[in-house]
Amino acid sequence: MPVTDIRVFKTELRRRFRELRTGMPEDEKKSRDARIRKRVQALYQYKREKVLLLYISTAIEVDTIGILKEALAAGKRVAAPRCVPGTREMDFYFIRSLSDLEPGTFGVLEPIVDRCEKMTDFSRGLCIVPGLGFDHTGFRLGYGKGYYDRFLSRFQGTTVGICYRSCVQRRLPHGRYDKWVDILVTEDYTRRTHVHVQ
Repeated sequence: MPVTDIRVFKTELRRRFRELRTGMPEDEKKSRDARIRKRVQALYQYKREKVLLLYISTAIEVDTIGILKEALAAGKRVAAPRCVPGTREMDFYFIRSLSDLEPGTFGVLEPIVDRCEKMTDFSRGLCIVPGLGFDHTGFRLGYGKGYYDRFLSRFQGTTVGICYRSCVQRRLPHGRYDKWVDILVTEDYTRRTHVHVQ
């Protein structure tokens, strides 16, 4: 598929997945979010890891605030991303509560640098990865900015994509540098993605 066609296809998929999410009744979204949260917390990788890298959800994303609160209550260290101005890179900072967050890039809540410790060791941990959509092999459809693809290229821990089942496809187009997640969790199932050979 030509590059131009892939871009057009991804743009159309993003539009469709956004519509599915914005059109979801609030009660239904809360129910799906709760089921995804329970599936994540049931993972032995979640129980084992002491460090959780967690995106802070927006209105159309799978809610992570519940995961955040329960992880902190369980004694885990939780690190949230902050975009580095003028780049497509992001850093992670350990937060102790929601009060350590402020509106940042794209209006998303991000750690307040002066209050939080910067994470420097990415050799392990569990990273919850956002995506508008995923496929069965763990590839994701992000928002087109490339922040997570760049970060995941250096992260050595376990990655978990969380997504609504209606936004999962059999296959998604992906490029040479796109990174897959190790585990895909929806409200209805948990799938370990197959091993990829580069």
